[in-house]
Amino acid sequence: MNRLPDVRTRDNQAQQIQDAVSNVEKHFGLLCQLLAAYIRKTARLRDKADSLVKEISIYADTETPNLKRGLKSFAVELANIQDYRTAQVERLEAKVLEPLKSYGTIVKLKRDDIKAALLAWSRESKQMAQLEKTRQRNPSDRHIISQVGSSLEVS
Repeated sequence: MNRLPDVRTRDNQAQQIQDAVSNVEKHFGLLCQLLAAYIRKTARLRDKADSLVKEISIYADTETPNLKRGLKSFAVELANIQDYRTAQVERLEAKVLEPLKSYGTIVKLKRDDIKAALLAWSRESKQMAQLEKTRQRNPSDRHIISQVGSSLEVS
């Protein structure tokens, strides 16, 4: 049982890695949801402002020439601001949200890798226990011990 500290260390490391992956999975999921909600609200704000620009232009057509010119100018500037808001929405989706979404896939792959590693460690531990049992039952039978040991090294 001289490998017991290694097993404990390995189990602790595996648990820390699993906790880190779970933490990332939880928080990145929440970040993606909140960011998507922010982007949707920004897009809705842009849509409302576009409606406002349209209504200002309609109203401007019914007013006197001086007020009409001022309202049209205001509508044009407000429309320009909404163009920036459109660019903001598109950039947030492309440069922030999409990479976060892809990170979710990476986290899932890492979780699968961890499961595979834990299975391999479990198999190795079982084989080590089998080797120890064989050594205790037949300490003089080197042939069987070497067979079990070689199967452990192969795996």
